[in-house]
Amino acid sequence: MPFTLATWNINSVRLREALVAKLLSDEAPDILCLQECKSPVELIPTEAFRALGYTHMVARGQKGYNGVAILSKLPLREVGAFDLADLGHARHVSAELENGVTIHNFYVPAGGDIPDRTANEKFGQKLDYVAAMRDWAHREKPRKSILVGDLNIAPREDDVWNHKSLLKIVSHTPVETALLNDAIAAGNWVDVTRQDIPQGLLYSWWSYRSPDWDAADKGRRLDHVWATPDIAGAAHGSRILRAARGWDQPSDHAPVFATFDL
Repeated sequence: MPFTLATWNINSVRLREALVAKLLSDEAPDILCLQECKSPVELIPTEAFRALGYTHMVARGQKGYNGVAILSKLPLREVGAFDLADLGHARHVSAELENGVTIHNFYVPAGGDIPDRTANEKFGQKLDYVAAMRDWAHREKPRKSILVGDLNIAPREDDVWNHKSLLKIVSHTPVETALLNDAIAAGNWVDVTRQDIPQGLLYSWWSYRSPDWDAADKGRRLDHVWATPDIAGAAHGSRILRAARGWDQPSDHAPVFATFDL
């Protein structure tokens, strides 16, 4: 059963309901994983999505912050929602498809602006969260699983516009990238996007602070699709829909896609 999956930090699903509907209508992924929904689950605008064929949803939400949701044309059932690092945030939900594939949708804390946990509590929370992801993967050794989301870390030198300039910038500091790589190793995860696009600069996020984000192109690859080795070979067709960053009142993230022939 081939299916296409997309992951997108939407930065408020209610504010950007029309953009979600546009993506579902234009691109028609079978499954869309959203992060930073900023909404209680009961206020997610599901009617518009159901009208487009997305009749299944699992989600965790909270008012004004965080929040994750999986919208699907395919039947699925919720199988878990982690509170990693005991933050009390809605940052994870997982669901299982009828073919036995489990999808984990994560929203890792951004970490604030100062890359020092003694001076910045949010950075410490981020490190603790990714360490908990690592420990979970090491303990559970997931199989037949896909992990997606805004992981808020650009791990490779070619995942940022300027590696040397960003070494002291949150999202690309050595402590963050090392920790994310440890999490990948702990679960034997395969970076599906880079499996399909192994070389070259690749971004999924461009700051709102840039007056001309497209021309400046100072991006980072913060959004990821990983798979366990038993199904990673079935993945193909990875792409980032850069055009979505230029839509009216956009998210600062672009959707990331992959197809799995399973």
